[in-house]
Amino acid sequence: MEDGKKIRLRNRIIDVVIFVILLAGVSAVTLVLFYRQTMGSTAGFHSDMKAYILEMQGLDSGYHFPYPVFFRLGALIHLFAPPELSVAIATMALNSLGIVVTKLAFHHLAFERLEQGMFMWRFKGGMDSKRPDLSWLAGCLISVAAISLFFISMLFPPTGIYLPGIRFRYLGVFSPNPFHNATYMAARPFAVLAFLWFVKLLPVYEEGVRKTTGKDYILFSLFLLLATMTKPSFTLVMVSTAGLVMLYRLLRRGFRNFVPALQLGLCFVPTFVDLLYQYQGVFVPAEGEEGGVGFCFGEVWTQYCSNIVLAVGLAVGFPLLVLLLNYKECRKNTYFGFSWQLYLVSFAEAFFLYEKGFRKYDFNFSWGYMYGIFFCHFCALLVLLRKTADKCGGSHGLKSFAGRKASFYMGQAEYGEGPEEEETGGRLPGRKKIWLESVLLAIQWLAYLGHVVCGLVYFKSIFGGAMYY
Repeated sequence: MEDGKKIRLRNRIIDVVIFVILLAGVSAVTLVLFYRQTMGSTAGFHSDMKAYILEMQGLDSGYHFPYPVFFRLGALIHLFAPPELSVAIATMALNSLGIVVTKLAFHHLAFERLEQGMFMWRFKGGMDSKRPDLSWLAGCLISVAAISLFFISMLFPPTGIYLPGIRFRYLGVFSPNPFHNATYMAARPFAVLAFLWFVKLLPVYEEGVRKTTGKDYILFSLFLLLATMTKPSFTLVMVSTAGLVMLYRLLRRGFRNFVPALQLGLCFVPTFVDLLYQYQGVFVPAEGEEGGVGFCFGEVWTQYCSNIVLAVGLAVGFPLLVLLLNYKECRKNTYFGFSWQLYLVSFAEAFFLYEKGFRKYDFNFSWGYMYGIFFCHFCALLVLLRKTADKCGGSHGLKSFAGRKASFYMGQAEYGEGPEEEETGGRLPGRKKIWLESVLLAIQWLAYLGHVVCGLVYFKSIFGGAMYY
């Protein structure tokens, strides 16, 4: 037992040190980019940073930004730093906070399972195996995965755009990491927290507050409000998706779950109030123009891309592959299931809705769509980490080692997720099946690597001053 404690302590120390080093490097690089954007022009480092700097200082920026969190943080930093640097630091800090939140989430949901799977890998050949203990790699893998998620992009040919109907690498396809939009990056840590807490409540809220933790309702409401007060794009798709899911459950159960649904619905009230306040300034029409939200059939989207089907594949290629190869397991995974529901709603809003008037072709509903892309990748990567844990030695390795079924599914009871491996009746899978599983796992990692490589190329070009589209 003492050896086990030493191993876990060693693994935690390595995990923290590696993550801190990686986070410091990422924070430094992104700070340079954001600072260049504050000093840039429309010809290079294109962004809305100039307007954000004026807004942060309380000056007329020519735009209306009724979401103060990002700007208040910048104003606080401005007490000690120049305005350009203050906005850059605020953007970097909130973006890095999003990485920390993602790391903690992955650690909570996959670390123990991955650590134990890698530890048992050494015993696949028996108790006298000479294989080294690789359990320390679990934390490193999760750290790299969490950080890489904030650099992935849409798939695109790095040498140029020559795909049918794809006019731009970004516009019309879209990235989960639009580095040119500071408010999107700033809102993401709160969006991740709101997403996680809602999915945590989703399997249990129908049992009522007394059967769950009241604190979780408060935290979800707070995180969603903070996301809304930083940039409301995530909130629009989150509220729509949550409302549709809860309405479906109400109808399916004949309104017998009305009271717990109402209790969860009350968590949205602060956000609704803030959205009403924001609506007064965001959808105001220019003189002589029509205002409000209009409906179309992909009219705005097709201005930037005439092959939306291919654009969807380029945006969510990796999570779509994970869904196809792990459909049975993904149906049991509340996180992955809700991420796809969120994506479908975000797609529908981007495809069918637009802002009337001069904002029509700004395609502002695409920001919610990009959140849908991000959370599909977020949850697909979580699924892949857990599948990797199984392959490293998880269930099959433990069956051969201990002669009994063991479970390393962290948070199974809390999150309502059942085991994802197949029931084999105590029999180990054949070599062909093990080989096939290894190949399919490698294909999924290669698909994710494709998004990472494209993302790094995309980041490098923007870092050098290239236009984002």
